[in-house]
Amino acid sequence: MARTLPPVQAIRAEIDALFAEGRDLVEVIEDVARLGARLIIQTAVEAEVDAFLGRARYQRAAAADDGRQIVRPGHRNGHCPTTIKTTTGLVTIARPKLRGTTEKFASRLFGTGVTRTNALETLVIASFVRGLSVRDVEGALADALGPEAALSKSTVSAICQAIVTEYDAWCHRDLHGVELDYLSCDASHFKMHDGQRAEPILAAWGITTDGKPVFIGLAPAAAESTDAWHDFLTGLAARGLRPPLLVISDGAPGLITAAEQVFPASLRQRCVIHKCRNVLSKVSAGDQAEVKAAFWDIFDTSGLQQGDQEIEPGQDLVAWVQRRIDAFADTWGGSLPRGGQEPAGRPRLADDLSALPA
Repeated sequence: MARTLPPVQAIRAEIDALFAEGRDLVEVIEDVARLGARLIIQTAVEAEVDAFLGRARYQRAAAADDGRQIVRPGHRNGHCPTTIKTTTGLVTIARPKLRGTTEKFASRLFGTGVTRTNALETLVIASFVRGLSVRDVEGALADALGPEAALSKSTVSAICQAIVTEYDAWCHRDLHGVELDYLSCDASHFKMHDGQRAEPILAAWGITTDGKPVFIGLAPAAAESTDAWHDFLTGLAARGLRPPLLVISDGAPGLITAAEQVFPASLRQRCVIHKCRNVLSKVSAGDQAEVKAAFWDIFDTSGLQQGDQEIEPGQDLVAWVQRRIDAFADTWGGSLPRGGQEPAGRPRLADDLSALPA
């Protein structure tokens, strides 16, 4: 029987799985933010239980009783789902159940009259943007929820410290055991402060040689420059990440240059999602659905056969896909004139089609 993951670890696994879905990075990061808020809520609840019992999960009462805090009798007895209303919609967390306690456990986080978790969403922002200041987090909670649901200083401190420790460990973890076939790199821009320009968050994720998705790195930067991407990728390599077979990126020149400098032996490919967007931007609205379907059919090689034999990965498959690319370009390459009707600086449709990756 498979062992059920503790709720906090289960949420982390959901976050990791997001990067295996092949979706746009902006959408993925938005979902990561929502799951991050849920992770904070779950961590807060678990910390409350730790504080109430006087010991951490799996820690025995005898080991925890050092005279510095109250150790209550009782133990955890699973979880039950609890739905909370937040500013971004309903969130379901796993609320811990206790058994054998001499007094009833009452969560101060979800106390009487608490109907929204604005403060917990603020907690996520305050924790990372303000440097995980306990005073800032306490202030955010008090402003949004009031005294009924105020967490104790010790609980807030425990939450913040757990996040700092975990994030630092993740950012400095050894990558020697990660062997990638594919490494994808991209950045999303977020406005961190009112009145300031949006700043990029650099991200790297990939597929291992075992076919498993893995989230490699995440870091803020002042700009998507060659220096910023070079520092980011060099940091991954310094922690043991070996050159992947293929680096996948958009057309950002700083990223392309940095990838070629840090991983010179790796092949590089333009992201087909970005390529599809470029193609569709040059096609009339009435043709976009047909062009999009035809574009993705190029790369659908499942069940592709030559005679009675399925075509295996290799040069024969590459040649087959290239013929599809040529046919696609012949059909749609003339949709726009070669003259000056394109927006300034934008490549012609035919140029995008000729550069499709096989």
